[in-house]
Amino acid sequence: MTGQQLIDKAKAEGRNLLTEIEAKELLKQAGIPVVETKLATSKEQAISLSKEMGLPVVLKIASPDVIHKSDLGGVKLGLDTEEKVAQAYDDIMTAIKKTYPDAKIEGVSVQQMARPGVEVIVGMSKDAQFGPVIMFGLGGILVEILKDVSFRIVPLEKRDAREMIKEIKGYPVLEGYRGQEAVDVENLEELILKVSAFVEQHPEIDELDLNPIFAYSDGATAVDARVILGEE
Repeated sequence: MTGQQLIDKAKAEGRNLLTEIEAKELLKQAGIPVVETKLATSKEQAISLSKEMGLPVVLKIASPDVIHKSDLGGVKLGLDTEEKVAQAYDDIMTAIKKTYPDAKIEGVSVQQMARPGVEVIVGMSKDAQFGPVIMFGLGGILVEILKDVSFRIVPLEKRDAREMIKEIKGYPVLEGYRGQEAVDVENLEELILKVSAFVEQHPEIDELDLNPIFAYSDGATAVDARVILGEE
């Protein structure tokens, strides 16, 4: 299914929130690196996919009605045995059904645990006056605590992406603070530019979050993604 078909499918179903699997497939087709993620519609399938991908894995609730998955017991990390995968599946279903009894639940997403890296965020929101605006900063929970982010108006050029990265206060972390390995900043620049081009091509997208992105010395990959479409 093409990226546009994924968007059209969500619209036809009356949804403005893409599932994580849909969002990652959309981004992957745009050349934006994401962790491979597959849908399991049963506990048995979750175990099978976990074995296929290789343990440890992450399970997340797959529902267009649940946005903040981790706050509600909808995410389980570091599952390194089949038994833990099975228990996590049951725990996620119980927690979500209790909190969101009317939510449409498609199953759980299964993805391999990514190797640790420096967590950054790339996002997009729409300003009433300027249109799409790209955000970059330190990611994970740090983005909420530190609010150390920079912004640029779409479309971006390479110089804009470079400046966005260098002007955050946490830039020394990317350079290899206190002996830690430096990340590939040029790769992050290219990722930001790809996101800029992507939102230009899809004006129907109102909001985008790639958080966290794990940045490494040899690249970067998004382990979570959220795409929200504009209201018709």
